[in-house]
Amino acid sequence: MQREKTPPARAPSGPQIAVYPGSFDPITRGHLEIVERASSLFDEVIIAIGRHPTKHGYFSVERRCALIEASIGHLPGVRAAAFDGLVVDFCREVGAKAMVRGLRAIGDFEPEFRMAQANRDLAPEIETIFLIPRPEHMYVSSSLVREIASHGGDFERYVPGPVAEAMHSRYAAEGREA
Repeated sequence: MQREKTPPARAPSGPQIAVYPGSFDPITRGHLEIVERASSLFDEVIIAIGRHPTKHGYFSVERRCALIEASIGHLPGVRAAAFDGLVVDFCREVGAKAMVRGLRAIGDFEPEFRMAQANRDLAPEIETIFLIPRPEHMYVSSSLVREIASHGGDFERYVPGPVAEAMHSRYAAEGREA
């Protein structure tokens, strides 16, 4: 009995690009951990900040991009960019073949799974890759950081230095302490 030969796997041509989409309002140390790990898997990682037509964030999209850029200087091949519309369209625009998502706790799984399935339906050529953060980042979210800061709590341990400075500046300008 003769075995059917499988064609050899094709080597990828060009740089392997991944998009890490989210609101990053603000970016946390957990987000940075995911970015660092993704940067070891891909030639280029684009932290993609989606613009929402009706929601205004804690920081403007432009400010978030600047804070992310200030926080990722140690990572070659990583950059921040804002986008409008569907993330799969942005992935196609930048030539990304993968989308990176972080899964923190069990509650993240179902909505992330649904989103990944919808993205797969819309763009089957783009893979979704889930990365799980270290335990100390499992329950940290941007909204938790904002909540702690709004009550004057110690939020600095959860965000990179440039973000902590920007949050303190914002509260000082509002006449409150973070």
